[in-house]
Amino acid sequence: MFKFTQYFSTKHTPQSEAIPGSKQVQNSAGGYSFELDDWKRFDRFLILGADGGTYYVSERKLTIDNAEIVVKLLASDGVKVVDRIVAVSQSGRAPKNDAAIFALAMAAKLGDEATRRAAYAAMPKVCRIGTHLMHFAEYAQAFGGWGRGMRKAVAGWFNDKPAVELAHQLIKYQARDGWSNRDLLRLAHPRAASPEHDRLFSWVTKGELTAGVVASDESYALLENVEALKKAESLQRAVKIVRDAKLPREAVPTQWLTEAAMWDALLPHMPMTAMLRNVATMTRVGLLRSGSNATKLVTAQLRDGARLRKARVHPLGVLAALNTYRKGRGVKGNGTWEPVAAVIDALDDAFYKSFGAVTPSGKRMLLALDVSGSMTTGTVAGIAGLTPREASAAMALVTAATEREHEFIGFSAASGGYGGQWGGGEPGITRLAISPRQRLDDVVKTIEKVPMGGTDCALPMIWAQKQRIDVDTFVVYTDNETWAGAVHPAQALRDYRNARGIPAKLVVVGMTSTGFSIADPTDAGMLDVVGFDTSTPAVIADF
Repeated sequence: MFKFTQYFSTKHTPQSEAIPGSKQVQNSAGGYSFELDDWKRFDRFLILGADGGTYYVSERKLTIDNAEIVVKLLASDGVKVVDRIVAVSQSGRAPKNDAAIFALAMAAKLGDEATRRAAYAAMPKVCRIGTHLMHFAEYAQAFGGWGRGMRKAVAGWFNDKPAVELAHQLIKYQARDGWSNRDLLRLAHPRAASPEHDRLFSWVTKGELTAGVVASDESYALLENVEALKKAESLQRAVKIVRDAKLPREAVPTQWLTEAAMWDALLPHMPMTAMLRNVATMTRVGLLRSGSNATKLVTAQLRDGARLRKARVHPLGVLAALNTYRKGRGVKGNGTWEPVAAVIDALDDAFYKSFGAVTPSGKRMLLALDVSGSMTTGTVAGIAGLTPREASAAMALVTAATEREHEFIGFSAASGGYGGQWGGGEPGITRLAISPRQRLDDVVKTIEKVPMGGTDCALPMIWAQKQRIDVDTFVVYTDNETWAGAVHPAQALRDYRNARGIPAKLVVVGMTSTGFSIADPTDAGMLDVVGFDTSTPAVIADF
């Protein structure tokens, strides 16, 4: 008998070919995967962006591919696009707001009339701070000019804020991306909503204070303190102004930012995001040291889950701060510091707490980390030095900390049939001795030691079947650029179900914003989610 099924089968198909009868497409690595629908692709873009590209796709192409999806969705349902942007941005699901602002600018300039109205109405919800507004102006400039809708929306952004809040915004975010508040006000030329707003606009556009202002104008008093700080001749005087007026770091002249006393004055009213960005600087100048009061204050705030969530601190922001701080040197520049152990521990704790509470499912989970070569290239959400390989380990720890019955493996198709950390055992599988009680930096070091190879996302299911391991849910953290296996992941999962008699599920955690997934959209037991979406751990548990 001629074995036709050796070459054509719906149950076992090489990943270099599409499953017969499926709608698989060729991925960027040359293998075949399932194509995400446009809305899921849009979610990946909003949360992960396109910064740094991937191993197979350049940053430019990845950005263009995702932008074309936005254009397509705007044509089909622009108002829904705006609603999705607002939902992701306001909930703090994304590590950065840039992709949401970019998509909103596209909606404002390229959408139909209803979409444009919705986009401009949503602008204050997405562009919550001055930096966001300047990002929006830069993005919008690429798609059109300053029409009436744009001028009205920008003018409203300034006028709708209470004067004291606006003063803080104008002081803290004076210029970004080649734009300044002066530029925005001159292009929007708003009619001031109040005398207080008028005085703030005058300070921005003319660079001078208005004489004879009543003492009850709190917003104006902030400006007076900013101007006084510029003229302060002693550190003692500068510290007093900052402490009394609660001025932000951006208002402090550069010469005072090397002084521990100045950072001590800034710390009590420092926002959480600013604290994360500046723990290294505060350590370098000597403010944060073992046992100091400042260290106790910082660590207490970092461990305050409610405060973290209220400030929309994203887990990836915490991970980036931890990654940089523990190394004792910056990604850019020559600055060095001696990390304080208590701060490292508090940052580690903040990472888990920033996800919020997750109810455990009580299921048996196999947490499978793709450690192939493609996972070592590019960055996750543009965080310098954070590869998809490292980020996936951190993401998996959140589920591991919630679910008691779990096991970690690293998988990568090894050349020549060799696998395991020491060249033996199952092809491409390495059991990982990882515990959620470990610090994140230790886990990353463990992952870095795992040998790399090609990508075969079917290996976790094949390995579990051969080892006779009972698994309710396979959670695979990958870039979905699978190509090296003799069978597709979806087929391997069905084989596992049949062999073990377990209705096992597959959750695919996408770590890059490509348009592919190993999850079969026609199988209700497979789910595709976005890596470093703050809702992902809860979604996995619910599924």
